[in-house]
Amino acid sequence: MQQTPTAARPVEGGRPGLAGLRPAVAGAVALLKACHPLPAAAVTLFTAALAAAVGRDLPGSAFTVAAVAAGQLSVGWCNDRVDLRRDLMTGRRDKPLAAGAVRPGAVTAAALTALLLCVPLSLAAGLPAGCAHLCGVAAAWAYNLRLKRTAWSWLPYALAFGLLPAFVTLGLPGTPWPPAWLTAAAALLGAGAHVANVLPDLDDDLATGVAGLPHRLGARRAAALGGLLVLGSTGALVLGPPGRVGPYGWTLLAVTAAAVLGTSGRRGRVPFLAVLAVAAADVTLLLVRGAGLFPAV
Repeated sequence: MQQTPTAARPVEGGRPGLAGLRPAVAGAVALLKACHPLPAAAVTLFTAALAAAVGRDLPGSAFTVAAVAAGQLSVGWCNDRVDLRRDLMTGRRDKPLAAGAVRPGAVTAAALTALLLCVPLSLAAGLPAGCAHLCGVAAAWAYNLRLKRTAWSWLPYALAFGLLPAFVTLGLPGTPWPPAWLTAAAALLGAGAHVANVLPDLDDDLATGVAGLPHRLGARRAAALGGLLVLGSTGALVLGPPGRVGPYGWTLLAVTAAAVLGTSGRRGRVPFLAVLAVAAADVTLLLVRGAGLFPAV
């Protein structure tokens, strides 16, 4: 006698399999949030724009962007893992690790995996370019592990950002170094981003033993220094290249100055978001003027 197929039993809470899928998806989302996705994406997009501006071909650009993405992921996950004890002490429930949304072991494994992937991806651009990028990534890890608690906290940011243009241009035929004005603009932007990034957490950092340069300066002087660094970065980018400064360049300088003045004294995320906005405008300048900015490349 032919049997009638029985209907699949619904899994409690929704469709079959979703009960097991949802925790996995939630864990993956929490892991992604732990990598500091906004600054990681901003640096990766800046690299993509710079690669396009200097004329890197598509395969070279793809490897370069992938290497930077892997490096940024490793740095972000390393940062959250190292800061876990401090975040628990200060009640940072906005951070996935401190909130218990992801396991510390998973973040450690993700950071090390991304770091391992970063090595061959960086060296795919050639030894000089790869070494430049890996030095920048090493500087960022040194910040996470030790230097953020010292007066030299600004140095890893300046070094990592300053080497980023070199990673892009050294992958070109002839391995040319980027012009000095571009290296200076990137290094100043990195140092300014460091100051703006720590401003919201100055008090919590000091309470848990972190005393980088901005903490030693105090909120008001640190905010002023961060603004000057970002303004100096834009100035180097606008005034450094040979030739006449166009309307966009002067407008960018004026807008940057206004943003610095408008965010001075603010302690929330506004100064850091202003730095990201300035960086986006800087990238636009690079794309608008293109390879003409890099006569030596």
